Amino acid sequence: MSITTLVKSIQDIMRQDAGVDGDAQRISQLVWMLFIKIYDDKEVEYELDPAYRSPIPARLRWRAWAADDEGMTGDELLAFVNADLFPSLKALQFSAADDARGYIVQDVFTDAYNYMKSGTLIRQVINKINQIDFNSLDDRHLFNDLYEKILRDLQSAGNAGEYYTPRAVTQFMVDVTDPRLDGVVLDPAAGTGGFLICALEHIRAKYVHTTADAEQLSRSLWGVEKKPLPHLLCVTNMILHDVETPHVERDNALARRPYRDYGEADRVRYIFTNPPFGGMEEPGVESNFPAQFQTKETADLFLALIVHLLQDGGQGAIVLPDGSLFGEGVKTRLKEHLLERCNLHTIVRLPNGVFAPYTDINTNLLFFTKGEPTREVWYFEHPLPEGYKKYTKTRPIRIEEFELEKAWWHERQETERAWRVPIEQIKARGYNLDIKNPNAADPSHGDPLKLLAQYHALQADIAVRRASLRAELQAALEGTGHGA
Repeated sequence: MSITTLVKSIQDIMRQDAGVDGDAQRISQLVWMLFIKIYDDKEVEYELDPAYRSPIPARLRWRAWAADDEGMTGDELLAFVNADLFPSLKALQFSAADDARGYIVQDVFTDAYNYMKSGTLIRQVINKINQIDFNSLDDRHLFNDLYEKILRDLQSAGNAGEYYTPRAVTQFMVDVTDPRLDGVVLDPAAGTGGFLICALEHIRAKYVHTTADAEQLSRSLWGVEKKPLPHLLCVTNMILHDVETPHVERDNALARRPYRDYGEADRVRYIFTNPPFGGMEEPGVESNFPAQFQTKETADLFLALIVHLLQDGGQGAIVLPDGSLFGEGVKTRLKEHLLERCNLHTIVRLPNGVFAPYTDINTNLLFFTKGEPTREVWYFEHPLPEGYKKYTKTRPIRIEEFELEKAWWHERQETERAWRVPIEQIKARGYNLDIKNPNAADPSHGDPLKLLAQYHALQADIAVRRASLRAELQAALEGTGHGA
């Protein structure tokens, strides 16, 4: 069964349930069920260690109440889920220091809910999920497809744009930054974990050679996400990618600590993130930041925090909308701060529709290294594929398209797509980084001889049409006179 067919069949079952209202609740319902199933499958591996003890009470583990397709159903199952499973998992008391696995389970279920009201339909969904063995390599790859399908459905539900970044974009940003096993990788607006998973796969493929390397990699990935559903998706995906105890806090990175309280020990080597576009923070959050950076706009506060959290030599790669490039006031002070504290070496300008259907706002990928001021900024204008007017949900941006940037990245020169702007010019513009491509062919101009030929052809066509119209008019007038 294809993953699309499987998810559709599960959603069709949930649509019959009176308690589930809309795609967002259906997805939330599916994800907590997947988490327990995936965690149970992973525990089969963990139990190879005789010292392993599950943080989940035996009666609450998937194998005890869900694995048997002929097991509990109807009112009995519904009562178990509502009166035992959820209250007991929400009541777990673990600390991250004493039992990291237990802490993850309790954290995941803090804001999870069972929306379904029919125990019979819950059993039908469970039996569909039982078709997947997450210890099977093929089925693990299946989850990658399932994960992407859930994200697409979240987009359709209309509330996913703030924590969804196209896989092609995350992969490109990680590939060209090339993170290694030399420090912490952080996403302070982690969403569903796209950047963390890309960094994990990149480092594992290139730099993990021993068991010690693998353990170091697991300790090196950190995220913060304030919303329960994307947080749950992020943690689930990381566990499936063999990170036994993901370090993903469910919190608002902008509010968890005052800016001034972060010291050298808190700084990290890499930051990849896509802060929410156009978001506004609740009153009081901006007071965590220095006066010159105080604003309610989410993306601006994240930019201030990212620059602050990078260690010297650390690399940042973030997604920002056009408004952050040309905005004034606090935005100008933030850009000045960025350019003074970091070498903003590259801005990749993305075309329309990359984040469709959530938003058509034009976006940019900013790459910088902390510890030295910017002397020049290179721009690269990413072209739309031939025949495209914009990207859409059904025709998204693909990783293959970024081969253009990758081929140019290490041996830079000006082209019709790339241009260099010295810092003096940026300062003279009042730190406006919204600089158009000076090398692009002007569509209003063309080859003079071709344009002249087109003009003569057009004039000739007009003359023929005029003569034809005159003849028709003359014939009509003469016909009128004859009849009179």
